Amino acid sequence: MGYSDHTITLYSPQAEIVIETLERDGICFSRREYVKQKYGESAPIFLAAYDWFVHEASGYVPRPENAEYPYWAFMDPKSVDASAGNRVLTLHVPIEEAVFFDMYDWSRILCLQYMGKNEAEEKEFRRMLSDYGIKRECDVVLTRFYPELKAQVLESWKRLFRFHHAVAAGDLSGIQSVQAGLWCLKKEWLR
Repeated sequence: MGYSDHTITLYSPQAEIVIETLERDGICFSRREYVKQKYGESAPIFLAAYDWFVHEASGYVPRPENAEYPYWAFMDPKSVDASAGNRVLTLHVPIEEAVFFDMYDWSRILCLQYMGKNEAEEKEFRRMLSDYGIKRECDVVLTRFYPELKAQVLESWKRLFRFHHAVAAGDLSGIQSVQAGLWCLKKEWLR
């Protein structure tokens, strides 16, 4: 299952600069500016999702002062995208230092979609958007034209963390693929 002695084995794709920083400093923090550089003109979508994540995830695992954004790690090495020359790190992370969620739920947030309690609720939300004449669901989050709808979408995203406590306790039932947010990477976690 990947758990032992209050740690969990996770896999994280990282660029050489991150690995060099870990080797040199023993710890590495992600920055908002790195996300802006990486995603270029698509950055506003990622920044909206990441900013929300930072605010909400801090309630599950306190964010260190130097951490602006999380690093992503996965319980299943098959879930790791090691493209763009990244190396996959094997990490043994203390369970209390990881925020756990379903990778597929996070993908929906990256698409700036409403996360209903069930499919019927999501269908109803999309119908409501259609009734308002909103063609792209992401416009609700990216523009200032729909503050009430945006509040509903952001509130629905809190469902991202519905598996956190169960995964931390070793219960993986109901989750498709475990992803974790880590406020930093530490050299001592490398295996």
